Amino acid sequence: MEGRERAAGSASGRLLAVLAAFDHEHTALSLTDISRRAGLSLTTAHRLVAALTGWGALERDVNGVYHVGLRLWELAALAPRGLALRQIALPFLEDLYEATHENVQLAVMDGAEVVYTEWIAGRSSVGVRIQVGARWPLHATGVGLALLAHTRPDVQERYCAGPLAAYTPYTITDPARLRRALAEVRHSGVAVSNRQITDDALSVAAPVRGADASVVAAVSLVVPEAEARVASLIPAVRLAARGISRALGWHPAPRTDPAA
Repeated sequence: MEGRERAAGSASGRLLAVLAAFDHEHTALSLTDISRRAGLSLTTAHRLVAALTGWGALERDVNGVYHVGLRLWELAALAPRGLALRQIALPFLEDLYEATHENVQLAVMDGAEVVYTEWIAGRSSVGVRIQVGARWPLHATGVGLALLAHTRPDVQERYCAGPLAAYTPYTITDPARLRRALAEVRHSGVAVSNRQITDDALSVAAPVRGADASVVAAVSLVVPEAEARVASLIPAVRLAARGISRALGWHPAPRTDPAA
């Protein structure tokens, strides 16, 4: 967002402001653009951009326009919730895609948003406003509901207090309704998000657990709302989530025999 780092006074703050000038809507920026979006003088922006380019965090093309550099991609590959998670999850996501030929997504929670770490597009499925690295509010997506439902109660309550942005007439914007939806996710083990981002799509999501049994990610299918067969999608999504969880080291608690 423009000027989001205007108050940054430290050297590290200014460097981060330069990097934060880039987002999915602004992937290629001139030096002037960077200066304006980071809230920095042109002289300061030039100095910082030169340092970041020399290190490889930014790259300058033949037209003098800057892009995010591969050095940041190399660092991102070390993130346990980024590419490392993606590599473990990908075989299960591919199996889910082959079983359904619908949009398959993997996401993690970051603050009040979900960040999509993988997306496999269906061949002729509903269009989605998602790409790898995209962010959306937790309450408006299936993966977001699956993640939010398994956070601490105080985190849930703070989020439910709002504000809750609306994207369609069906988006959950009432705190009480959101609380009920989260309770249902915990009860059923899956989240169903119907026409929350666009009015033609429905998603079914399930939580992914790590070795300590905490929820670390969520996997989902996104299908056309008019053709949604929720009951038939749930087992496939659950199976994929369970497979990823096991690959991450999760072991379900053994069932106790009430007759024992």
